[in-house]
Amino acid sequence: MDGFSYYNIFQTKGIEYLAIIAFLIMLIPFWVVLNKPVKITVQLQKIMGVLSANVLRIPQGLFYSKNHAWTYLEKSGRAKVGLDDLLLKIVGPVKIACVRNEGEVIKKGDLLAEVDQQGKSLKIYSPISGMILDANPMLTENPDILNEDPYGKGWIYDIKPTEWIGETKSYFVAKEATSWFTKELERLKDFLAVSMKRNAVEPSLVVLQEGGELRMHPLSELQNDIWQDFQNEFLNQT
Repeated sequence: MDGFSYYNIFQTKGIEYLAIIAFLIMLIPFWVVLNKPVKITVQLQKIMGVLSANVLRIPQGLFYSKNHAWTYLEKSGRAKVGLDDLLLKIVGPVKIACVRNEGEVIKKGDLLAEVDQQGKSLKIYSPISGMILDANPMLTENPDILNEDPYGKGWIYDIKPTEWIGETKSYFVAKEATSWFTKELERLKDFLAVSMKRNAVEPSLVVLQEGGELRMHPLSELQNDIWQDFQNEFLNQT
């Protein structure tokens, strides 16, 4: 046929191009894996039930107190208050009892609520001063929402703050909060080591066999004495 030429790619550099293309196609899955190490690690840790900084939910716009309560000022001037995800992942599923009523005026550090797990309890103190506007009725109807959505539907109180700027300036927010939570996990490990030794508790109850990582909800398996230690030595921070 006039004007038609046949080239055998095996006799040209075409085979080299095909080899390069095949290599690149094979490389794509590895590239995807290498560019998502954090996501894969988080998923594995969730599956294994490991309590680490990677699995914590830490919204960057909230103010976190050393007592592991959070607060957020809305445009209306009302402030939501709740429990942070680390505390909930430490204690496990709990029921919460609100001890304040609408219209009460409270001070920062006043008792707000108590969480209970089969007779073991912790006291929760207010991160801000102000007037109680409302307690979340959904927590009574659906206690699981506290663990499922602690920063959204699982809020505890709606408060009209009176000293917002002064009382929140020492709290953790954004990247500082993320760093603080990581340090709190290390402090938790140290606390558990001391408290379990004091109360003669086998460490394997809360520590994974490999890697020395904490299990999810480590406090849920421990006795009341350690819960009290946790309240006094870990949670009650000034």
